Amino acid sequence: MMMRNLDTTLLRAFVAVAETGGMTRAGNVLHLTQAAVSQQIKRLEEGLGCALFRRGRGRLALTDAGERLFGRAKRMLAMNDEIWGEMTRSPFTGEVRLGVPYDLVPVYLPDVLRRFSRAHPLVEMTLVCRGSIELSAMVAGGELDLAVVEADRLAPGAELLVMDRLVWVGAKGGDAHRRRPLPVSSCELCAFRPVVLEALRGADIPFRFVSDSIDLDATSATVWTDLAVVAALASVVPDPVAILGPDSGLPELPPFTIGLHVPRTGLKPAAEELAQGLREAFTTSRLRAVA
Repeated sequence: MMMRNLDTTLLRAFVAVAETGGMTRAGNVLHLTQAAVSQQIKRLEEGLGCALFRRGRGRLALTDAGERLFGRAKRMLAMNDEIWGEMTRSPFTGEVRLGVPYDLVPVYLPDVLRRFSRAHPLVEMTLVCRGSIELSAMVAGGELDLAVVEADRLAPGAELLVMDRLVWVGAKGGDAHRRRPLPVSSCELCAFRPVVLEALRGADIPFRFVSDSIDLDATSATVWTDLAVVAALASVVPDPVAILGPDSGLPELPPFTIGLHVPRTGLKPAAEELAQGLREAFTTSRLRAVA
């Protein structure tokens, strides 16, 4: 008898359709078009010589043959994934300590950390959130393996990840930007603070600090409630607030660098893998154009 092999790609499409009840929904799960999923199901049915789904309006239903295949296909895919994971398991072990400013975490870090942890399950990841000034010092002192740091000028030896605009942010429809003295939310260790002070003094705008907390939620609350304005990178401004344009009367702020800081001794292999993930995340990010 001629030996035949089942195509796991076709089986994965079959299981996705069976679980979601439709070609389009399965395509969303598999990141394929509806036509591509339909073609894969057709190839599987032709290869097995039987119909696997009852076509009709609404949700697709499994035929008797489809029911027989479904459980076995899931077991085969699970075994395939187990073997693949075992044979390609990361050789890296140990710990990687990454420092990132609070404001960059929700925008850039989730996908990076998720992919890294899946690819390198034996590496213990520690995420340290501090202000950029403190993170830079921690890398220099050997407390961190690498750090993402915001600065108006790229530090010597740092690698530029991306340039972003520093902008004024306020509540949508708010008037905090019109008050004098200008209410500003900023912490003493914030990398933006010296630039903000210089810009306001240069524009002869009196100001006062409403919040001096490094906690991002506390700072955001003062902006959402129109108690203050804040300086932030354009790429991380959340929907509940708005970027204040030139008509706000506030001085223009300079662009900022987002750089990768590493110890003078260089990166250990696991940290280099994480650094590459960070580079890709910032390279593919859709930042607003630097003015």
